[in-house]
Amino acid sequence: MKTLVVVDAQNDFIDGSLACQNSENALKNIVEFLNDKKTDRAVYSMDWHSKENKSFKRNGGIWPDHCVASEEGAELSAEFQKIEDEKLRPNEENEYKKGLDDEVEEYSAYFAKNKDKQAIYEIDSDEFIVCGFASEYCVRETILELKKNNKNVSVFLDGIAYVDYEDHKKNIEELKDMGINFI
Repeated sequence: MKTLVVVDAQNDFIDGSLACQNSENALKNIVEFLNDKKTDRAVYSMDWHSKENKSFKRNGGIWPDHCVASEEGAELSAEFQKIEDEKLRPNEENEYKKGLDDEVEEYSAYFAKNKDKQAIYEIDSDEFIVCGFASEYCVRETILELKKNNKNVSVFLDGIAYVDYEDHKKNIEELKDMGINFI
């Protein structure tokens, strides 16, 4: 079984307060990947912060306010409604939230949990294919955590958006040097 891990494809990372480069293209490619049935399952991680989150500049962090729980910026992209197979679309079973602890910066989706408190790392899968937002931060940390825990991990490169192109290129080269598979 192959599981596509879509990291933080939320409105704030697409066209909101932390909009990433290549976001529209990455979204289109993720939807096509799922419609081409190249995976058996899809899971969606979501930053889900309170207004007091310490990663926010106004609270002493480095990021603008983003993905505040239950606000529009925290919603997954409406583009996912174009996925033909309903079970691959975001739903309460396959949405995994992270960043819930205001004191801890949580880039990786590895420990993100769904409504039943199941974490992504608990999913039984032959391969985890990672894509999403943003290459140099949450996508990278998710890949590294999966690899560190001996999960079979690949990267869907056409489904990745990034904050800075040069940092994105550097990240991809580093991941390749670590032996990460790209599809």
